Amino acid sequence: MTEALGSTATPESGRPDGDTTEAAESISTKTRKGGKRGKKGPLARLGLFYRQIVAELRKVVWPTRNELMTYTSVVIVFVVVIIALVTVIDWGFNKAVSYVFG
Repeated sequence: MTEALGSTATPESGRPDGDTTEAAESISTKTRKGGKRGKKGPLARLGLFYRQIVAELRKVVWPTRNELMTYTSVVIVFVVVIIALVTVIDWGFNKAVSYVFG
């Protein structure tokens, strides 16, 4: 079967039929060099890193003093309850092992 006019078939070189080396050169000159993410010195990158940290911290919704006290109290109470639970279970296993092994 013959090719239709305006076909987009590509020859083995990988370029469409009508491309020349000039078109290939213009594509290679469009590659990105530098820009926002270009190679920078270590101090510039470190400065950028810290600026990004500060920008992210400004987005954080910080709790009020009362919320912070409430959250802290809840955590402390939860930890004390878990410590008591583990202590009771440990004491029970200790008694059971003492009873079995004498």
